[in-house]
Amino acid sequence: MLLPPSHVPVLLAASSAVPDDFLLTPTFWLSLLAAFLYALGALLLKRTATGAVDVWRITFVSNIATSVALAGLWGFGGQIPSLDALWQPAVVALLFIAGQITAILALTRGDVSVATPMLGLKILMVAFFTWLLIHEPLPPRVWISATLATAAVALLGISRDRAGMHRAAFTAGLTLIAAASYACFDVLVQRWSPAWGVGRFPPVVGFFAAVYSLVLIPRFQQPLRDTPASVWPYLGFGSALIGVQGLLIISTIANWGYAAAANVVYSFRGLWSVLLVLALGRWLARDEHALGRKLLLLRLAGAALLSAAILLLVN
Repeated sequence: MLLPPSHVPVLLAASSAVPDDFLLTPTFWLSLLAAFLYALGALLLKRTATGAVDVWRITFVSNIATSVALAGLWGFGGQIPSLDALWQPAVVALLFIAGQITAILALTRGDVSVATPMLGLKILMVAFFTWLLIHEPLPPRVWISATLATAAVALLGISRDRAGMHRAAFTAGLTLIAAASYACFDVLVQRWSPAWGVGRFPPVVGFFAAVYSLVLIPRFQQPLRDTPASVWPYLGFGSALIGVQGLLIISTIANWGYAAAANVVYSFRGLWSVLLVLALGRWLARDEHALGRKLLLLRLAGAALLSAAILLLVN
C-alpha cells in the first residue's frame, strides 16, 4: 500500500499540487476510502453516544485507536532527526487532539449529516495553509475545485428548520474549529514528514496524541470498564474505523504530499454520511433519518458540485 522508505524522499520532493493521472494514484483511492470509513465510523460513534456513554470516553477510545493504527507505520523506516525536533510531532499531535475533540463533540451532540459535510470546509483551509506555511503555489484548478467543494458541503450540510437552528449553530461552530485544526495538521504533516520519513513522523505523532488523551480520563462520567457491553460493538468498531481512516489519510499525505488534492477527495465523506444516514439512519441515527424532499434536492445539488470539484482534479 505504501512505498518502501527509500522512495519516500523522492515522492515528497514532488512540487506539483496535483499529481499527473490523479485518478490512478494511491492518493486518490486511499483518500476516497478514508472518506467512506470516516463517515461510517462517525455514524457508529453517534450511535454510541445514544447509549449513555459520554463524549470524553468516546474521544479517548477513538484517539487511542488512531495512535495504535499509526504505530503500525513504524516498520516503514525513517529517522528521528534530533531530540530538538520532537516539538514538531508534539505540535501536530496537539492540533490532532483539538480536531478530534471538537469533531466528536459535533458528531455526537450535533448531527452527523451536518457535521461531517461541514468538515469539508477544511479544503479551503488546507489550500490556504499550504500557501502560507509551505509557500507552494497552487494551480488555479485547485482553488476552483476547493471553492466548488466548499459550496457543495455547505449545501450538503443544510438540514435544520428554524426550531433546530441553535443545534445547527452549535454543530457548525465546533466543526469550524475542528476543520481548522485538521487543516493545519495536514499541512504541517506534509511540511515536516520528509525529514522524518513516513515510518517515524506519524507514529511519533500518534504517541504524543495518546499521551495528550490521558487528560480526558478525569472527565469520564464513569470508568471505561463500566461502559455497557451493548455499546462496545459500536464504540469499538466505530473507533477502529476512525483509526484506520486516520492511518490512511495521514500516511497518504506524509508519503506522497498533495495535501490540498487529497482533501478535496476526502471531502466525499460528506456525501457518504448523507447516503449512510439514508441507508442506516433508522438504526444508527434515528433523529436524522427523516429527510424531506427539499433537503434531498439540496443535497443532490451538493453532490453534483462535489463531483465537479473532483473532475477538475482528475482531468
